[in-house]
Amino acid sequence: MPVAVTCRVLGLARQPYYRWLARPATDAELTEAYRANALFDAHRDDPEFGHRFLLHEARVAGEAMAERTAWRICRDNGWWNAFGKRRGRGKNAKAGPPVHDDLVRRNFTADGPNRLWLTDITEHATGEGKLYLCAVKDVYSGRIAGYSIDARMKSRLAVAALESAVVRRGSAAGCIVHSDRGSQFRSRKVAAVLTRHGLVGSLGRVGAAGDNAAMESFFALLQKNVLDRRVWATRQELRIAIVTWIERTYHRRRRQRRLGRLTPVEYETIMTPPAALAA
Repeated sequence: MPVAVTCRVLGLARQPYYRWLARPATDAELTEAYRANALFDAHRDDPEFGHRFLLHEARVAGEAMAERTAWRICRDNGWWNAFGKRRGRGKNAKAGPPVHDDLVRRNFTADGPNRLWLTDITEHATGEGKLYLCAVKDVYSGRIAGYSIDARMKSRLAVAALESAVVRRGSAAGCIVHSDRGSQFRSRKVAAVLTRHGLVGSLGRVGAAGDNAAMESFFALLQKNVLDRRVWATRQELRIAIVTWIERTYHRRRRQRRLGRLTPVEYETIMTPPAALAA
C-alpha cells in the first residue's frame, strides 16, 4: 500500500514518517534507554533500594543523571522499593519462583565439614544507624565459616560472607549453601559466587522460619549475648563486639551439648582428619 495513501487515511503527514524511518530513535531516547537499563540492573540486584540508591549505582556504572530523572524513570516503570510499595502482598498473594530448590528440608545434619552451610542476615540499631551481619554456619560443627558486616544490606553483604567462608575453609566444592528467600540470596551476584566456587544453592520456603532454624538459633545467641547487652553508640563498637564474641567466645569457649560438650574448634580438631582440615 503506498505511503501517501496510508498517511492520508491515518491523517498523518509524510515528512515526520520519513524522518522517523531514517532515524527511529533520537539521541535523547537512546540516553534515556541507557539510563533506564542501568537503573533496572541495580533494582534487579537489590529490590529493596529506593530511587536514590539506584541513582548512585547507576552513576557508578557510568550513567549519570539527575535525581529527579531517576525518580521519573523508576516511577514510569514501576521499579519501587520492595519495602516502600507493598503491592499484591495480601494473605493470598503468591511468591515468585525460587532460584533454588529446598535441598535441606529441615534436616540440619552433616557427616563432615563443608557439606552443608547455612546463611542468613541479622541487623541491630546503633547511634549511627543500623549495622547488618551476614554469617555462614557450617552445620557439621556449628562453626561460623565466614561472615561480613556492613552498614548497608546489599547483595554484596552476602557475597562477602560467602567469599570469606571459601577463603577460610578452602575448597568447598559441592557444599550446599542454604538460606531463606531474601532478595540478597536470590541476586545474580550471589548466584555467580556459588557457581564460581562450585557451591550448590538451596532456599527455604516463604514465611517458614523453621526452614532455617539452625541459623536462627545462632542469631538468637548473638542477640542475647551481644546485641541486647547494652546500647551501642557507634557501628564500630558493635562491629568489634560481634567479631570478638564469634572468634573468642562462640568458637573457642562456648561448649555445645550436641558436640559432646566440645567447642566448635575442639570438635573439628578432634573429629576431622588433618588431611581434611588442610584441604
